[in-house]
Amino acid sequence: QVQLVESGGGLVQPGGSLRLSCAASGSINGYKFMRWARQAPGKKREYVALIGTGGVINYVDSVKGRFTISTDNAKNTMYLQMNDLKTDDTAVYYCELLDQDFRMISGQGTQVTVSS
Repeated sequence: QVQLVESGGGLVQPGGSLRLSCAASGSINGYKFMRWARQAPGKKREYVALIGTGGVINYVDSVKGRFTISTDNAKNTMYLQMNDLKTDDTAVYYCELLDQDFRMISGQGTQVTVSS
């Protein structure tokens, strides 16, 4: 059973920065990739950034150059460094993992609010 716990969300002014963390536990061996997704009020959840076990990294166009995804395999933790935040980045951010059986596991989410 894989468990994902996000942390690091909060309130930040436009132009500010936050770093999200996702701690993974349980049977994560053989997972295919981890990613960050977000869901703004009244909108569908959207993928933000992905990192594969082979080192492949992808970002949605709206965050390229501002967000950086990374992992610390020793700590089973994934990060999302978010710089130059905009009001449109306001959302609940979710950590997701595709496990070895191709099941998508999601955390409970952490709120990010960008407002002056």
